[in-house]
Amino acid sequence: MNKTTPATVPAAEAPAPLKSAPSRPEPRPERSTGSRIGELVQRQGVLAVLLTVILIASFVYPTFASLDNARGVTVQASFLAIVALGMTLVIITGGIDLSVGSVFALGGVLAAWASQWGFFAALLVPLVVCGAIGLANGLLIARANMAPFIVTLASLLAARGMLLAFTDEGATTYLVPKDSAFAELGQGSVWGFGYPILIALALFGAGGLLLQRTSFGQTLFAVGGSSDAATLMGLPVARTKILVYTLSGLLAGLAGALNAARLSSGVTIVGVGMELDAISAVVIGGTLLIGGAGSISGTLWGVLLLAVIQNLINQIGSLNSSYQSVVSGGFLIVVVVAQRYLARSRRTT
Repeated sequence: MNKTTPATVPAAEAPAPLKSAPSRPEPRPERSTGSRIGELVQRQGVLAVLLTVILIASFVYPTFASLDNARGVTVQASFLAIVALGMTLVIITGGIDLSVGSVFALGGVLAAWASQWGFFAALLVPLVVCGAIGLANGLLIARANMAPFIVTLASLLAARGMLLAFTDEGATTYLVPKDSAFAELGQGSVWGFGYPILIALALFGAGGLLLQRTSFGQTLFAVGGSSDAATLMGLPVARTKILVYTLSGLLAGLAGALNAARLSSGVTIVGVGMELDAISAVVIGGTLLIGGAGSISGTLWGVLLLAVIQNLINQIGSLNSSYQSVVSGGFLIVVVVAQRYLARSRRTT
């Protein structure tokens, strides 16, 4: 008997998988016009004010726009600019450094004292001592969790005390040998522009690249935005704070050494209140005192604005230098109020 093979029923074909539409990234929420204008004002507002002041002063005082006057203003501003560069990095992390004025003066005296042993000693001694002061600040703040205000205020007093002890209460003035290579560093020029100006510009260029093009710069912003969040992200918060305070001390010492080379002596009375000028320049330049936001270029414009105001007061002649503090304080109040308003408007948009 033949066995019949049962007819096989073809299985139903599975439906072809539907092709999923290519996923499109969700569009970012558009920022309001007010928010964008606020960011532009915070970043470039000081530059607009600086250009306006320069333009008006050039029309009112013909000597203001002369090349010799521009050289004088920029040379005087270069020392504060170098100090303010280190202050910018510190403030971006949410800290403060009140010791830079005394460290600046100490660096100048040490450089003048060490210049008798040559160029490299005149630079190395203040950098080592002032860098060590900055390192001590960073260790106490980052490792011992002490308040930056208290630590750097103590360093201000300590550095000024070391300066007075080293100079016999200011009775001894150390001179830089004339026609030495170290004196040339402060008094020489290229194409009419002094070496301190070129050094300050080079440092600001390097600082801008460090802040915007390196992971260290992004870590600074993260630490300033929220130290706890940066720690949870695995960022080296303590090491970052130690580095920025060390850099602040190094830059203040370098500025003091350049100032001593330019004056050919270690003057003990310089640097008084310089920390306040540096903070003013940084904040006027758009860096937030609470940390987490700022720019190197803004600090440069802030320094130049303060220098131009001082020069204008000298041009007027009937006003003394104390009016610079009044004008600088006014600018500082306006900028801080504007920053609070812009921050509040961003949270509501």
